[in-house]
This record gives sequence, structure tokens and C-alpha cells, in this order.
Amino acid sequence: MVSRFKILVAGILFCTIPVLVYAAQAPFREGDQGAEIASIQIKLAEKGYPITKADGKFTAETTKAVIGFQKKEKLKADGIIEEKTYFTLMGKNIKRNNESANEKAKQITDTALGFVGKPYKFGGSTPSGFDCSGFVQYVFAKKNITLPRTADTQFKIGKIVPKNKLGQGDLVFFSTYEPGASHCGIYLGQGKFIHASSHGVMVSQLEETYWKTRYIGARQVI
Repeated sequence: MVSRFKILVAGILFCTIPVLVYAAQAPFREGDQGAEIASIQIKLAEKGYPITKADGKFTAETTKAVIGFQKKEKLKADGIIEEKTYFTLMGKNIKRNNESANEKAKQITDTALGFVGKPYKFGGSTPSGFDCSGFVQYVFAKKNITLPRTADTQFKIGKIVPKNKLGQGDLVFFSTYEPGASHCGIYLGQGKFIHASSHGVMVSQLEETYWKTRYIGARQVI
């Protein structure tokens, strides 16, 4: 479902824009979208930070504006809108969803496991055929968490998680066919992760020699 509204900032009427009515979950970061993100963008624009359009999509431009605001206010400048940044910018406390991160992580991994056996397709992002990042993006979208499309861009978002602190629902990344993050999956717990490999969607062990030697890091996005 989509709603539309007009934005007036500093006497300038921005164009009518579509905004998805579901809410992104706090803390807010690049890749999120929704009406709350649009409100944040409006406030940033009011304060003079460069926002081309308040379309409810937390893009790299929004991240840059947030970092600029955080630096000015002497906050942690990471581009993520957590409690302190939100309160300083918006003048009110951040709203928390009643659903815990652990509950959401469990739902995400349960959803992912439902696709075991689905075929691999390079560039695929639907159950008719997934590639690694398309699979991750599709599963998280089921819980209204918007992620970038490719493994290397997914690797750039979220909170860095040490390997010995991995939690259910974290994204795990590997350097396979090219340097950098070229493969990804979703951590299930107990050393296992689910991913779309060349053999289709399957569960593998992080400590398998192939994956252990190619592991490059993890990100928490829930």
C-alpha cells in the first residue's frame, strides 16, 4: 500500500512522492524505507542538510546528511539513527517496535529455511531462482527490512559482528569468485548458515574448509 504527500521545506514545495506505509524498524540505517524515514529526511532538509527529495528511502545521500548532522552535534558519526541521534534531530524519543529483535531474527531464519532446495539462478531474486544476495534480500523483505541488492553493498551496511559473537539472523560474507564480499548468507546459529549456492538454497557449516578459508565478516541488520 502506498500513500502520497507533499513536502514544504524552507518555503519550497517538494514534488508529490510515494511513501510505503509500513514502518522501518529502529534504529534506522541505509536501506530502510517508510514514512518515518521521510520524516527524518524532512527534518534534515529543514536544518540545511542536502536532501534531494524526502521519498522515505534511506539512501547513501541520507546517510551522508545524517553523518554531517551527527558530526555537528558531536554524536557518533556512523550514519545510523539510534536513540541519541533521533532525539537530537527530532526532539522526541524513538519509537520501538513491540516485536523483539530475537523474535524477528527467528522469523527470518524460519522463512529462509522454507526455501531450502530452491534452484540457483545468477541474478535471481525470486523463489523460481535465487543468487546469494537476491535470496538474502528476498527473505529480509518478508519482514519489511530492505537490504541492498548485491553482496558487496550488503557488506557495507549494519553493525560489524565478530565471528565469535554471531547471532541468529546476522549476515555472513565470503570472498569467493572475486576479491571482497562476493557471496553471502544468513546465520542460523550453532555454526550453520543458509545461502543460495550454485547447488541451490542449502544449509552449510561455517567451519567447512571451503567457507572457513573464505569468510571475511558478518553484519547485524536487525
